[in-house]
Amino acid sequence: MTYADVLRPSIRRHALAYDAALVIGGSVGIALSAQIAIPLPFSPVPVTGQTFAVLLMGALLGSRRGALCVLTYLAEGASGLPVFSFGRAGLGHLAGPTGGYLVGFVAAAFITGCLAERGWDRRLWTTAIAMLLGSIAIYAFGLPWLAAFVGGGKAVALGLKPFIAGDIYKLVLAAILLPSGWKVLGHAGRK
Repeated sequence: MTYADVLRPSIRRHALAYDAALVIGGSVGIALSAQIAIPLPFSPVPVTGQTFAVLLMGALLGSRRGALCVLTYLAEGASGLPVFSFGRAGLGHLAGPTGGYLVGFVAAAFITGCLAERGWDRRLWTTAIAMLLGSIAIYAFGLPWLAAFVGGGKAVALGLKPFIAGDIYKLVLAAILLPSGWKVLGHAGRK
């Protein structure tokens, strides 16, 4: 069970509308978080709020809705809506140096969602591990893609090292927020 499952209506047509609203709303949340962006003069990869939003959407919505949320976000950007960092859009941006990270968002949301469905978002350490595994998925897609643009030797220096401190901060924040939310809802022990 995820946060989204707590309020999901039992009537099928209402449940489908609820799921669609969550997916679209989550894609908007990711788009807004992408606008919190800081360019790094030495790297084609900016610091953004996207990764936190993607991991959070996976945990809140679950594996399928979380992955659909990210796919919706990517479709919005590919179709020309200015949802990527700095208001960018288009297939060219998806094919650029940060495209691998964007693709990795789908896997990250799915992984954190799967783990949340199994109750990993209810305790500090398991939440932290779920967020770490989601982050690893993002880098597993992003770094090889970036390497095609900057070379294998530079990919880690430009696309991983500058982001480690921020990733740790996001991981700690999620590890505090998600279990706390379950305690407020009174579902901490349920799976």
